[in-house]
Amino acid sequence: MAKTRYVDGELEEFKGIILEKLAKAKENYNILKNAINQSDENDTTDTSPTFKIMEEGASVLSKEEAGRLAQRQSQFIQHLQAALVRVANKTYGICRETGNLISKERLRAVPHATLSIDAKKNRSKKR
Repeated sequence: MAKTRYVDGELEEFKGIILEKLAKAKENYNILKNAINQSDENDTTDTSPTFKIMEEGASVLSKEEAGRLAQRQSQFIQHLQAALVRVANKTYGICRETGNLISKERLRAVPHATLSIDAKKNRSKKR
């Protein structure tokens, strides 16, 4: 009979991986948030107008990029938290399209995965 879910010991292993990635993701998110909210220590008041405009433009661009990265990091955190819920419900590691188990290798690499590699490939072919 084929295995339909991961056993509790395996789920605990995945939970550890998820919690580790979640801690790093939250740390990175906070760094990005601080980069967005902090004004530069090196103000542009002592530079010529031309350089001031260029520096302000670069500052805006880097804050926009940090904002995009922070948004992606926030989504990653949400996906990891959803994975923890699936671990608690003992539905973690089950492909939402095929109902088969997602390989351990895939889950170790992408702990928030909800699709098996085959399901992911099939989705790519349909697009």
